Amino acid sequence: MPQLNPNPWFLIFLFSWLFFLTVLPQKVISYMFNTNPTPKSTKKSKPEPWNWPWT
Repeated sequence: MPQLNPNPWFLIFLFSWLFFLTVLPQKVISYMFNTNPTPKSTKKSKPEPWNWPWT
């Protein structure tokens, strides 16, 4: 049975984890955190009162 021979599969396993732990996180971080959000206004706006149609 070929799945019991660890010779080629162990090396594939090691290289895939090496890729997942080194290259992939850097690429994901570069896409996720490229800019910091800034608020449009620091002044809090006063809420408008609700106009009920039956009052």
